[in-house]
Amino acid sequence: MLHGMTSEPEQQIGVGTQDAFQRLWTPHRMAYIQGENKPTGPGEGDGCPFCSLPAKSDEDGLIVRRGDHVYAVLNLYPYNGGHLMTVPYRHVADYTELTGAETAELAELTKQAMTALRTASGAHGFNIGMNQGTVAGAGIAAHLHQHIVPRWGGDTNFMPVVGHTKVLPQLLADTRKMLAEAWPTA
Repeated sequence: MLHGMTSEPEQQIGVGTQDAFQRLWTPHRMAYIQGENKPTGPGEGDGCPFCSLPAKSDEDGLIVRRGDHVYAVLNLYPYNGGHLMTVPYRHVADYTELTGAETAELAELTKQAMTALRTASGAHGFNIGMNQGTVAGAGIAAHLHQHIVPRWGGDTNFMPVVGHTKVLPQLLADTRKMLAEAWPTA
């Protein structure tokens, strides 16, 4: 048990009529909901987080692997533990705008991410894809990124459906370290 933690649920005064539900508070999600760190426009200099991440240390930027044209980074707001993204360094919005070298390295880092996730966490399967454009669900449409979401049998439970909450069992810094250590050598 962690210091200061109890096994008894904490009663919150003023949250309404007491019922059988426990509340899982996730205040860190407010940054995502409120659009914190979202670009102010489509240009490279408009606060694009994917353009600024490579200047940070791997630990601070949650970067798991750096290639020549593309890097792999943990998603700050993951769908599942180990949710990675492969991102070209170049600020480009559409998949058709990638060079041949960028396309090849995006594919290679995706394969390596799958291997690392299987090695480090025993992932049973993956959801892999990219949302092209805001209307297709891209949170940051101006800078292409591909999602690699590990999946396990039984990882779909009531929390996302009923509680609109994803329970993640590991801190992002710990996940980054684990995946960096498990990343295959090219």
